[in-house]
Amino acid sequence: MGLLLVNSSADKGSVQIALLKYRGGGDWYANPTALPNLVKFCNSKLGTDINTTIPTVEVGSKEIFNYPILDITGHGNIVFSVQEAENLRNYLMAGGFLHISDNYGLDQFIRPQMKKVFPNLNFVELPFSHPIYHQKYNFNNGLPKIHKHDGKPAQGFGIIYHGRLVCFYDYQCDLGDGWEDAEVHHDSQQKRRQALEMGANIVSYVFTLKK
Repeated sequence: MGLLLVNSSADKGSVQIALLKYRGGGDWYANPTALPNLVKFCNSKLGTDINTTIPTVEVGSKEIFNYPILDITGHGNIVFSVQEAENLRNYLMAGGFLHISDNYGLDQFIRPQMKKVFPNLNFVELPFSHPIYHQKYNFNNGLPKIHKHDGKPAQGFGIIYHGRLVCFYDYQCDLGDGWEDAEVHHDSQQKRRQALEMGANIVSYVFTLKK
């Protein structure tokens, strides 16, 4: 298996965030403007040089090892095969990072699939003091509430492998919707800004390899 290119010294702008494609019928392709907007925001506000082209990679592909961050979203069913779960597990163990955005309705499907990836690990709610909430932007009360969903408070969950946060899951929050073009969901400027700032914190956390 190839090495994960988290700290690649390749050509300028070669680092990319990839969208994860999965089987099961769920809409993995939801929020098409979200990641490009997040990358542009990070390049502007964090000084990163991330390629604004967002590739799509399949869970079972070796190509996932070329990207420091994978993003997964949707509303519906997700199915990981044994091989796909193993591939994703190897990617995360090798230094990769997975961000999951609950686009409403994802929770019941993503949790059992992530148990296939790490059978002995569970999602844990991250305390508000966790560094991911305190990068360039401070979120002293944890995740911002972008969309109403069930009216429950937004929660940030993580999977921690050998002391390292390898997966961050925004639940009842919908960061991905908040990253989309303004005319898609008609979120307020404040809500979109909060979502982008929290997304920038995730990128900053991964790129600085903070634990």
